[in-house]
Amino acid sequence: MINKLHLYDKIISPIVTEKSTSLSEQNKIVFKVPFNADKKNLKKNIEKIFKVNVIKINIINKQNRSKLVRGRKVKISGFKKAIITLKKGQNIDLTAGI
Repeated sequence: MINKLHLYDKIISPIVTEKSTSLSEQNKIVFKVPFNADKKNLKKNIEKIFKVNVIKINIINKQNRSKLVRGRKVKISGFKKAIITLKKGQNIDLTAGI
């Protein structure tokens, strides 16, 4: 049980946007991951949790930024996201939940 929880520590949540949905046609899934996540551990965890073959992982760091909301400056915290390319014919059903 503890080992299973350790696998889920490397995935915070899936990112479901219009752009990430269009990437799913190319066998790519987008996840929000912690700042200390690296490609090797992420690949092993995704393959164990979802039982798929991962071909490639691209990691993107989104920086902190400020935005105007109702005339006030609001700080939006940054995050790290991983774009995971799966083997052709495989997919992860994000609607089923983890």
